[in-house]
Amino acid sequence: MLHSLVQDGNKSRLDFLEYPYLSDKFLISINALLTHLQIQNFALIEHLEVSFLEGMTCITGETGAGKSIILGGLSLVLGKRADMSMLLDASKKCTIEATFDLKSHEVESLFESFELDYDHQTFLRREILPQGKSRAFINDSPVSLHILQQIGKKLIDIHSQNETQSLLENDRQFDVLDALGGNDLLLSKFTDRLQEFKKITKDYTHWLFQKKKSLESIEFKQFQFDELDAVELDVKRFLELEEKIASLSHVEYLQSNLAECIQLLENESTGVFDQTLRLNLLSQGLTQKSPQFSSLSGRMKGLTVETEDLLSECKKLLENLEANPNELEQLQTELDQINGLFQKHKVLTIEELLEVKNSLEKELQNTFDIEDTLKDLLKEQSELDKELQTLAKSITRNRKQATSVLEKELKRLVGEMGMPDAVFKIELSHTSEYLFNGMDLISFQFSPNQGSQFNLLKKVASGGELSRIMLGIKYILSHYKKLPTLVFDEIDTGVSGKISDSVAELMIKLADKLQVLTITHLPQVAAKGNYHFKVRKMTKSGKTRSELIPLTQEERIEEIALMLSGNKITPTARAHAKQLMN
Repeated sequence: MLHSLVQDGNKSRLDFLEYPYLSDKFLISINALLTHLQIQNFALIEHLEVSFLEGMTCITGETGAGKSIILGGLSLVLGKRADMSMLLDASKKCTIEATFDLKSHEVESLFESFELDYDHQTFLRREILPQGKSRAFINDSPVSLHILQQIGKKLIDIHSQNETQSLLENDRQFDVLDALGGNDLLLSKFTDRLQEFKKITKDYTHWLFQKKKSLESIEFKQFQFDELDAVELDVKRFLELEEKIASLSHVEYLQSNLAECIQLLENESTGVFDQTLRLNLLSQGLTQKSPQFSSLSGRMKGLTVETEDLLSECKKLLENLEANPNELEQLQTELDQINGLFQKHKVLTIEELLEVKNSLEKELQNTFDIEDTLKDLLKEQSELDKELQTLAKSITRNRKQATSVLEKELKRLVGEMGMPDAVFKIELSHTSEYLFNGMDLISFQFSPNQGSQFNLLKKVASGGELSRIMLGIKYILSHYKKLPTLVFDEIDTGVSGKISDSVAELMIKLADKLQVLTITHLPQVAAKGNYHFKVRKMTKSGKTRSELIPLTQEERIEEIALMLSGNKITPTARAHAKQLMN
């Protein structure tokens, strides 16, 4: 069954004239809205559907009625780890679905970063299967638990007395100061520049190591390159060397053979040349007598010419062929150098040796280029360092201006909530290191009583005090940044009387800026809400179930009267309840 809600009375409006430090530029509209929650087969809930509206919704009920169960279901859909023992019927699937209206909440870029479809009406769903598996969905797209958590924390912020401990974390304290100081753009730019600075620093360290590594071997590589560069590495030259060395190494044998060839060719009357001359004359005579021998005559003439050419070539070669031990030694030395390089670099050809030389040249050039790279990186690093220093100073200046505002306003707010002597002192100290959010360290100090010394908030503040401080901080933050729906789980525990009224007033003022859901045991708080639900435990057919019931105006009076008087509603309690609601 889908419960309809009845709006009760007009919401309180914050009069900003009381707080001149809150300028109009900080007034923002209602943020993310939890519009619908559906829970099936979870703990004592068989099936629950409830709709919510903007403003402050109060949830009350007896201890053990199931208020924490509803909160547990909401936590699951926001990414909390699942437990099979939470299933009402272990043979069926547990489903929790929350619907949000995001038209005034700027989270579209977050959806894009996770490659999710964005819609003003967004659904978050969590399923726990009987087999123990858990599945998560955003707008029907399957997502990991991590993504569900990242999206969920932007939509709902749950606070209990235990969870107010997050206020003690320095990161949260900086979040508050930066919101008041308007540091969003500066921090975004600082973060971007810091990432660049870290990358350049990492690159510089890498290339510095490469330079050191290169310098250790650069002399040897330079020697190898110079050794190769000193030799003429040319295929044609290499072949000439082999030919000349072969000639000079066998000069006597070559001279003897060539001389004999010349003798055989030109020996008078018996030499080959004279014989070809005789053959040529005979063939000419044959041709004169019969044309059929003309081709033979032509061939004989060609033989004579070729023989004459052979003789001339042999004489020329013999003339140029002479013993030259010095040249032979020089050529052999050059060839030995090349062969030595073949062995040294384990290659077989001049082409492969040239590849080795080119590779060494490239490595040497890279070594020289590293120095230029290091100079460029050092220049970029120096420029980013100056920019980071400037940004950090601006962030610090804004934070220091915000500290006085936060100290003053927190004192006023917690004073109204029963801590009249509480004083806050926020100190910033500079660090030479670049932190993820600037160059500041924070000391959030607190003095709860008049005359007591300041001490760190985490050392002196009680759980109840932290709850009220957290409420005050959220109230202040609501005027400076968009906040998700706030859920308070009995953070008013330990508060009573006039203080309860103050806590309730602050909650309803906070609800003017964003949606507030509060689980409370205080009638003063329940009476201030715009809407009121009661958690009730019912037993039917031997089965116990929890239900969430929206209350009408009259039912609210009865519920608040019951909270005031205990088990029995008296006329006085009912009158008091009406007074509280008015």
